[in-house]
Amino acid sequence: MSGTGLVVRDLRVVFDGFAAVDGVDLEVAPGDIRFLIGPNGAGKTTLVDAVTGLVKATGSARFGDEELLGRPVHRIARMGVGRTFQTATVFEELTVLQNLDIAAGAGRGALTLLRRRRSVPAAVSAALETIGLAALRDLPAGSLAHGQKQWLEIGMLLVQDVKLLLLDEPVAGMSHDERDATGELLRVVSADRTVVVIEHDMDFMRNFANTVTVLHAGKVLSQGTVAQVQADPAVQQVYLGVG
Repeated sequence: MSGTGLVVRDLRVVFDGFAAVDGVDLEVAPGDIRFLIGPNGAGKTTLVDAVTGLVKATGSARFGDEELLGRPVHRIARMGVGRTFQTATVFEELTVLQNLDIAAGAGRGALTLLRRRRSVPAAVSAALETIGLAALRDLPAGSLAHGQKQWLEIGMLLVQDVKLLLLDEPVAGMSHDERDATGELLRVVSADRTVVVIEHDMDFMRNFANTVTVLHAGKVLSQGTVAQVQADPAVQQVYLGVG
């Protein structure tokens, strides 16, 4: 599914009569790094939850030729859609290499996964280099710095050949250097994938977003380049101009 984009039409998610996502239209082109920004409660995470099957939604969310809405989470994952959460979910007691091996080998048994291999699969080696953790491959994941755990989680998606990455606040709590390294990682990853980033860090957005969608009260307030969105008076009033 390389070169595949995400097209969302009239997406709605309603909780007890409240529209958390209220008729969102969104197109993310292949290779884009799209940032979703907006105040708390704007519907950013709920939108990603809908696309990945975690909440029920109406409308349409198509990745390439495939409709995502209404499919179970595991089916959507097998279609090349992967996400991270605000807190990295890695196996802390296992090594970096074992984490990647488990992610790459969903079809193999647990004992096979944990057995030390004579050679490292090509996809795992490539991911280790891409995320910058090759020198730390034999360390327990729990010993990694905060940013490194986030990179490992991204690597776990890469070895699954995910083509649409949905990242929920990937640089929250990171140092300045870690944020810059994460942005450069996203640029590398987006070369043959589509990347959507939920983010509150405006400096990170300005430095690394290709395009931006601003959500407010479950609706799209503005979309465009960073410059276009920053110049939008509605955005300045609701979000970027605060403080």
